[in-house]
Amino acid sequence: MLALADALSRRADGGTPVRITCLGTARGMETRLVPARGYDLRLIPPVPLPRKPTVDLLRVPTRVWRAVAETRAVLDELEADVVVGFGGYVALPAYLAARRGGRGRARIPVVVHEQNALPGLANRIGARLAARVAVTAPGTPLHRAEHVGMPLRRALTSLDRAASRAAARAEFGLDADRPTLLVFGGSQGAASLNRAAAGAADALTAAGVQVLHARGPKNTDVTVPPRPAGSAPYVVVDYLERMDLAYAAADLALCRSGAVTVAELSAVGLPAAFVPLPIGNGEQRRNALPMVEAGGGFLVEDADLSSDWIGSTLVPLLTDPAALAGYARHAAAAGVADADERLADIVLAVAR
Repeated sequence: MLALADALSRRADGGTPVRITCLGTARGMETRLVPARGYDLRLIPPVPLPRKPTVDLLRVPTRVWRAVAETRAVLDELEADVVVGFGGYVALPAYLAARRGGRGRARIPVVVHEQNALPGLANRIGARLAARVAVTAPGTPLHRAEHVGMPLRRALTSLDRAASRAAARAEFGLDADRPTLLVFGGSQGAASLNRAAAGAADALTAAGVQVLHARGPKNTDVTVPPRPAGSAPYVVVDYLERMDLAYAAADLALCRSGAVTVAELSAVGLPAAFVPLPIGNGEQRRNALPMVEAGGGFLVEDADLSSDWIGSTLVPLLTDPAALAGYARHAAAAGVADADERLADIVLAVAR
């Protein structure tokens, strides 16, 4: 959402008048992130949909009606010309409010963007109501889907990993010239990745591979004993504020395969060993497939991930510069660096 907002703001700087208001809920990260980027934020009631038939399901229609009414009031106040939705708790009320009309105004056109290869319920409904439907992954099963990629921050899409590598490694206390593995499991970390990577610390560092490992802020039990003098570093941090520096420092990532993660890695040309989250509807495995099939990474099931697997599979790759370079080229070829501009084109065309 914010990457699109930034792209539209750049159009405004070029003479196209654009006013941007973001919708969110009081429980989301948007309450911190949106104002920090300088955008107006309006809050509406969230409408979570129960995954199983429960008594709570009976309350959904009332919640949806209330959220739609409040959202429509915001749209009328703003005299909105277009609504762009990315799925989630606020998307469905926004789609329905835009199509409802009100105060003598016509329906407001909708643009849907789906980040996952397997869409959620809100966007499956929204796609049927939308003027245009954009998707991150080719082959996403949505009505009239157009492949545009994932809108990303310019700090990532303009990243020159080779030029930034030495400074990025110095930032994390890593050696300038050693092959580097980046381990992360999302903002909260991932227990299986933490166990496997920490367990493989000796095998990695003995082979001359250094590690930057984001364990997650609550996983303080994940530690690695100090390395012997002259050994490759193993750096453990709670959280990575600057993912662009982490990507620049790394030669290979070991990570989950959320849609944003896959899009960022392909955009910067960083190959990865993807470990899809073993719960849900399988969307993480589908997210990774385009990059894997392009030769920019590979998949390992969560149940198969172990310190032995890292030692037998990742260590040989990390110590083979030619193989790493090949994976990096294929990863970059699978990425879309200008998805933010492509989606901005669609949004402005619909608004006009």
